[in-house]
Amino acid sequence: MGELTDYIASLDDPEQGIIEHIRARAITLVPEAVEGMSYGMPALRYRDSPLVSVMSAKGHIGLYPFSPAVVAAVSDELDGYSWSKGTIRFTPEHTLPDALVDRIVLLRRDEIDDAKRR
Repeated sequence: MGELTDYIASLDDPEQGIIEHIRARAITLVPEAVEGMSYGMPALRYRDSPLVSVMSAKGHIGLYPFSPAVVAAVSDELDGYSWSKGTIRFTPEHTLPDALVDRIVLLRRDEIDDAKRR
């Protein structure tokens, strides 16, 4: 087990199921991702950089792609969600569509790959 898996195990449903679903999708899309910590949060890391974190907070769940550019790239798809440059907030009643989660994870992976090539 790792930091994110341990964190998810500590949650109750529905947050536990929702966050596990996002973690599993991210691992499917980026199988090289490993669990670790980033900015004090349990996260998936890719090539020694933070890929994504998902955490439960009072009143919402936060998806953290660790990239203002990634959030900006999907901002036109975030109508109905609360978001800022570093996080996308959603609720168990209004979850993020899988296609949007996939796009965020893949955009962040590509951003990390581009940075490592430099």
